[in-house]
Amino acid sequence: MATPLLPKATAMWLLENTTLTFKQIGAFCGLHELEIQTLADAETLTSMRPLDPIANHQLTEAEIKRCETDPASTLKLLTTNLPKPKSRTKGPRYTPLNKRSEKPDAIAWIVKNHPEVSDAQISKVIGTTKPTIGKIRDKSHWNIQNIKPRHPVELGLCSSFELDQIVKKAQSKLPPSAAIVEEQEGIIETLS
Repeated sequence: MATPLLPKATAMWLLENTTLTFKQIGAFCGLHELEIQTLADAETLTSMRPLDPIANHQLTEAEIKRCETDPASTLKLLTTNLPKPKSRTKGPRYTPLNKRSEKPDAIAWIVKNHPEVSDAQISKVIGTTKPTIGKIRDKSHWNIQNIKPRHPVELGLCSSFELDQIVKKAQSKLPPSAAIVEEQEGIIETLS
């Protein structure tokens, strides 16, 4: 069962502002009845401030009143229909040392198979610099002899979703006739 944000602080607020039983508060907050009783007796010295679950949209006043009148019922946490935030941070991702030498191979693959993708997009998805991409494009990279175009998803440098997104975005910026020609070339490559 999901518990509220900061369960002890929420329990303190419920103790101070409602007539709910220790069992009800404990079940809602995911704490044992004895912990709730200890909080109520103020045996523990705490500097924690109570947290209002109504203001934080975790409970409604009607739900509290319903449980106050019926001691056998339990509080139900409000659910939101908002999507969960993704845990990916903005900015460059950490690439292990053994994968760093594979970045030029991934760049070469994108440049070869999708020349319409901009340097900024490649830089964002692979996690490299624009000068490195430029040197691979014009074949002046210091290690160009050893660079073999390899798929960045297979190398584990990006997800297929991210790669598809940048390719679609780059193709949408192309004039319609160029996009059709590139699509036909892709079909011919897969047939041969």
